[in-house]
Amino acid sequence: MCLAVPARIVRLNAPMAIADFGGVRKEVFVGFVPDVKEGDYVLVHAGLVIQKLSLEEARELIRLWKEVLEAESERFLEE
Repeated sequence: MCLAVPARIVRLNAPMAIADFGGVRKEVFVGFVPDVKEGDYVLVHAGLVIQKLSLEEARELIRLWKEVLEAESERFLEE
């Protein structure tokens, strides 16, 4: 299964950038989406930015990721 995770670009030095994943910052490649700017929300897969997101899309994906992570955390604690 492939997963893409929403993040916010906090520093840009194309073709690389620093993306914030809810407090965790990682370096990502932005070369496939050349119009990315600092402050933009993006989808990241395997360290590669694959798509820009609107603010509404980012909010919804972040909400869904939180829901998934909470459910997984509860499942882990039950085992």
